[in-house]
Amino acid sequence: MEADATDPAATSNAISAMQELARNAWNRDLAGPAAGLLGKPGPVDLIVHAKFNPEAISQYNIVPGLMGVVLTMTMVMITALAITRERERGTMENLLSMPALPIEVMVGKIIPYILVGYIQVALILAAAALIFRVPMIGSLPLLLGATFVFIAANLAVGVTFSSVASNQLQAMQMSFFFFLPSLLLSGFMFPFRGMPVWAQWLGEVFPLTHFLRIIRGILLKGSGIQPTAHEMIPICIFLLAALFVGVGCYRQTLD
Repeated sequence: MEADATDPAATSNAISAMQELARNAWNRDLAGPAAGLLGKPGPVDLIVHAKFNPEAISQYNIVPGLMGVVLTMTMVMITALAITRERERGTMENLLSMPALPIEVMVGKIIPYILVGYIQVALILAAAALIFRVPMIGSLPLLLGATFVFIAANLAVGVTFSSVASNQLQAMQMSFFFFLPSLLLSGFMFPFRGMPVWAQWLGEVFPLTHFLRIIRGILLKGSGIQPTAHEMIPICIFLLAALFVGVGCYRQTLD
């Protein structure tokens, strides 16, 4: 039997259950010529091959996931203050008087923080390789490309909150209401498949859920374009939805 050991917390419980099943249920229920004789092995010899993280080193799973968590927290919170700060400082009127479309304003707010996000990515990857010795099997350019879309999705959420909120306090509260469910339902703190079905459905909405699969797949499994693109589609849909809502809310502020 082969087991995906990238998440030691989830894999260890599954392997223990299979071994217990082999020791007790199968050996007890299988009778007749297939049953083992006294003092000899039973009818089932279970051999487990733990792939990608056979030594069950938890930092191989946690450190890559921290990249997604840190990016989600910082990108959403920073951009959530972008427009509300200008509104409170009285510079919003100057921005609205400029011949710029709402989407142009939002993109202008997002682009500078993409560089900030990549600086964080570089620091986390350097710490993962040099300090925690996390293996990096897959393509680094593929990881950086997927990270770009993930950063843009979180920045779009932050700008949307900034457009909806009346002040910085409301924007920060909205950011926490987005960040906490993302953290709890993404599979970072708890095994994703161990959560209730309704929680899994909710978790599939958040970009962090899919980004965790992408970064762990690329770094630990060497995943290629096809499995990465499969997880990128929900992030792109979320990005477009966030931009659509943000532009709509920004247009309302013009009236």
